[in-house]
Amino acid sequence: MRTRVKVCCIASQEEARLAIGLGADAVGLVGAMPSGPGVIDDATAGEIAAWVPPPVSAVLLTAETTAEGIAAHVNRVGALAVQIVTQIDPAESAELARLIPRIRRIQVIHVEGPACLSLIGPYTPHVHAFLLDSGRPSAEVQELGGTGRVHNWGISRTFVDRSSLPVFLAGGLTAENVGTAINRVRPYGLDLCSGVRTDGQLDAEKLARFMAVVGASERFFTPLPSRFEHLR
Repeated sequence: MRTRVKVCCIASQEEARLAIGLGADAVGLVGAMPSGPGVIDDATAGEIAAWVPPPVSAVLLTAETTAEGIAAHVNRVGALAVQIVTQIDPAESAELARLIPRIRRIQVIHVEGPACLSLIGPYTPHVHAFLLDSGRPSAEVQELGGTGRVHNWGISRTFVDRSSLPVFLAGGLTAENVGTAINRVRPYGLDLCSGVRTDGQLDAEKLARFMAVVGASERFFTPLPSRFEHLR
């Protein structure tokens, strides 16, 4: 089994084509956010999502905090997977599973400290996967992704070990550190944005180098068993 790669902050069909051509398993479409890069309007996100060919997944990133708001955002865009970038009330997560049962739901956990490990249990019954990121939801202006910062990978590895669901790793990943990240955290997949961009544009050379390092790193360890195939 190989490490999956999701390229986020996709701004156009051309960027999606480039990412997929270089081996991306999923592309991320960023909805309205309080801060961070890559935001596109729902109409553009919908056009990209409709174009993305299977088995690649188009994943909508939403900052909505209620089940009704998230479901409405997903329905406007037409995505088949959603990344919930705020740590919503688990009761809302349960309601979202009822509202959009066929949509694959990825819950973001911002690794600000060991306390994030306590969130595994409340969310696990209602989502299909976790994504560990380096945001600061408690900041004066919320940071919900796209920070370009690395967080504590020791905590992330513990999260992976304790989770019965697949876990993606995000936050400051580049070709220079992704090999270490894979071997230290052993995530199911990787999520990246700023590390493969130049002046805001998806950089083919950086992404190709990143994918090459991912491929090389996989030869030296056995990934955890796949529990995410049904999301493809």
